[in-house]
Amino acid sequence: MKALVIGNGGREHALAWKLLQSPQVSEVVCIPGNGGTATLAGCRNLALNPSDFEGIARVALVNNLSLVVVGPEQPLADGIVDALQAEGLAVFGPSQAGAQIEASKAWAKDLMAAAGIPTAAAATFTEAAPAIAYVEAQGAPIVVKADGLAAGKGVTVAQSVEEAKAAIAAAFGGQFGAAGQRLVIEEYLTGQEASVLAVTDGLTIRPLVPAQDHKPIGEGDTGPNTGGMGAYAPTPVVPPELLDRVQTTILEPAIAALRDRGIDYRGVLYAGLMITPDGTPKVVEFNCRFGDPETQVILPLLETPLDDILLACIEQRLEDLPPIEWKAQAAACVVAAAAGYPGSHEKGMTISGLEAATEAGAVVFHGGTQFKGGQVLAYGGRVLGVTALGDSFGAALQRAYGAIAAIEFDGIYYRKDIGYRVRDWGQ
Repeated sequence: MKALVIGNGGREHALAWKLLQSPQVSEVVCIPGNGGTATLAGCRNLALNPSDFEGIARVALVNNLSLVVVGPEQPLADGIVDALQAEGLAVFGPSQAGAQIEASKAWAKDLMAAAGIPTAAAATFTEAAPAIAYVEAQGAPIVVKADGLAAGKGVTVAQSVEEAKAAIAAAFGGQFGAAGQRLVIEEYLTGQEASVLAVTDGLTIRPLVPAQDHKPIGEGDTGPNTGGMGAYAPTPVVPPELLDRVQTTILEPAIAALRDRGIDYRGVLYAGLMITPDGTPKVVEFNCRFGDPETQVILPLLETPLDDILLACIEQRLEDLPPIEWKAQAAACVVAAAAGYPGSHEKGMTISGLEAATEAGAVVFHGGTQFKGGQVLAYGGRVLGVTALGDSFGAALQRAYGAIAAIEFDGIYYRKDIGYRVRDWGQ
């Protein structure tokens, strides 16, 4: 079997890497891919735009690519699955209607309310004045979210009313384009955030190992949010009994609510959760795709062939799939970013030390890289994700940090405290 992976980030490198471990998969094509997929044995890149649905369908049909996996949220929100399915292709990912669960936070809030899914109280606004009045009435801290897709950067956790007002002004002033012309303002939840990614065929839904990531740029989880500066799994903040509760109070009601709306949702349903101090899981947001960097710690732990899981979802036979098997280890990922990220940053820096990092026991997933002239160059904000396994979180983190120390490019930045919560647990 040949597979096609859409996207160019660390998540897509991890998907291609894992698919190629399956005895059934002979080749993976990435559109457009990155420097990591360009140098991955059994993988090749094609320079197409992920928004060129017609061109992608033609490539898939001509090359006999029998499984298509869509990585990023934007093509899903734009309807890539509908377009490729219309050409008879087997595609893992929700339809455009299903992708609204991430593409519109207001739509997702309505769905959660209808399904009785625990989440933060919220209100939706399309004008600044009533939004400011709401914030003044509610007080701070409070959370201001762009309704649409903003590459993980459309959320402000405002510690003061003035900070919330500034976020409202920036969004309506065009900071996030059309995505910020409607805002969801919600109560501030306390606790620990966790990511539960689940696979579903629209009828059955199965959670993967729970993960935690670090979104803020600065150590101690300070500073502006990014797409994620590191992750680890399986997180002890979601033990098996709590995962069962997430299954029955969040995942299954969400799929049922989607069906009630006539949506046949097949793909990943990613619940971004807040585990409150009393142990209640509440939904911060839903995503319609694999997480990044969570995928870089979840897939290395996966024993079941990935293509078996994805095809079971596409063909609506997930209920009949044997239990998903996992390594009895811990995984940790540390992201190496370009100086200036999540703001403007330099591009085109030569990366060295990749082989040494691999020899140190890590898997290096490429995010924002390109392969040119025999060299790997940094082009994105989040350049690399250095992932390692260990028999404990401490061992996995030590290996990941030992490997990332071997990597160099001008302006490299990474947090030194990834996993501090589990390291504090002595695990």
